Amino acid sequence: MKITKRKTTAILFISAGAVIVFIAVFLVIRLYQGHSYPVVIKPFRIHTYAYNIHIDSLDISFGVIKNNQNLSSILSSYISGNLIDKIARETSDIFDIRKIRPGQKYAFITTKDSVHRLNYFIYEINPIDFVVYDLRDQLKVYRDKKKVVKEVRTATGIISTSLWNTMEDNHLDVDLILRMADVYAWTVDFYGLQKGDDFKVIYEQILVDSIPVSSDRIIAALFRSGGKDFYAFYFEQNNGNGYFDDKGQSLRRSFLKAPLHFSRISSRFSRARMHPILRIVRPHFGVDYSAPRGTPVVSLGDGRVLEAGWKGGYGRFISIRHNSAYTSSYAHLSGYAKKIKAGSLVKQGDVIGYVGSSGLSTGAHLDFRVYHNGSPVNPLKIESPPTNPVNQSLMEKYRKLVSEWKLELDSL
Repeated sequence: MKITKRKTTAILFISAGAVIVFIAVFLVIRLYQGHSYPVVIKPFRIHTYAYNIHIDSLDISFGVIKNNQNLSSILSSYISGNLIDKIARETSDIFDIRKIRPGQKYAFITTKDSVHRLNYFIYEINPIDFVVYDLRDQLKVYRDKKKVVKEVRTATGIISTSLWNTMEDNHLDVDLILRMADVYAWTVDFYGLQKGDDFKVIYEQILVDSIPVSSDRIIAALFRSGGKDFYAFYFEQNNGNGYFDDKGQSLRRSFLKAPLHFSRISSRFSRARMHPILRIVRPHFGVDYSAPRGTPVVSLGDGRVLEAGWKGGYGRFISIRHNSAYTSSYAHLSGYAKKIKAGSLVKQGDVIGYVGSSGLSTGAHLDFRVYHNGSPVNPLKIESPPTNPVNQSLMEKYRKLVSEWKLELDSL
């Protein structure tokens, strides 16, 4: 094969380049051999915070509001009376100091010197919310929140006497009891529960400083009552979030099952009842719920108030028209909720009044009645239709959610 002069020159250049690269690599390796290069690690300091305030160079102490204590008695040894008066006058829009309550926690954050000058005073409004009084230079007052952590937890129970007693026996908090009652307010008759009925619930527990403080949203639940299974699954969709059964039907109904929580039925719907005061037999076209005076009474459904005032033997009385067919009435009240008067519009579940014993009454109770086209009907036997179901476009997503949580419920 004949090699031209041009090709010979190219080969020489390539060879020379390779030699140069080899020598460079060799020199670099020799340069680093036998040498150690220290790794510099910058120190990392963990800072201490309380109430979202940096307190590395400060002291903190805690206390609990005692009976008859107020802001002046708490702070008088730290700040002047004039400053306490300024706090009372100028910061009530952030927090009204008259709402300080016995049993609530507070904290002092002071300097670490011998003077122990008060830099911050913190009052805990509840387990999550608190108000900070920054006293360092000019007075600054603001609200803040503690870090909240949510955990998914489960609970089960078998009814012995009532839902309330069963959940208390299982050491479940009040918030969870009320949320269960709200979820099933339209579908389960809590006044008709039988011994042996049971429930399973998956819910979110709120923790602050690793301590459970309350229950939050119920994720899924199963309530067995009267031989029927009532599933509830929380689902979010465009036209509103809510609870639906395992078929995608809304648990919400046009009417609630009852107009108040956790009372007992003292007298049922009857066409012949001995009146406790008049001592004559006459119809009682309603249901009497015995409950402590002042217990909130809520509207059975959306509607307009027809009457709100005194009505003879019924005492303080409210009547509400819900639609062209149904009206409901509430008697023997101790008082009315704000803005409740004839013509007022109310939503389902709105507080409209409070249990009392006005009119012809032997004790605190609610006389509750429902009329269909003007005729009295038994409130405990009303079958109310559900509101909007899960959107068809979201049914596949909903079925998947139900499948997952139902499996979890069945394993409890």
